[in-house]
Amino acid sequence: MPQLDTSTWFITITSMILALFILFQAKISNHLFYLNPSHKDMKTTTHNTPWEKKWTKIYLPLSLPQH
Repeated sequence: MPQLDTSTWFITITSMILALFILFQAKISNHLFYLNPSHKDMKTTTHNTPWEKKWTKIYLPLSLPQH
């Protein structure tokens, strides 16, 4: 049974890791990151939804009055 030649494994693995590193660096460099984001005022907006005006009769069992 012939022996497996592992002499080229080191250069193959290191070149693969280097290629992946360069690929991910190129992908990350395309993103724009803002250095100093401006603060936005968080204002509460009122929504006019029909279920806010109606009373819904959904009760928890423990919140019912005891008889």
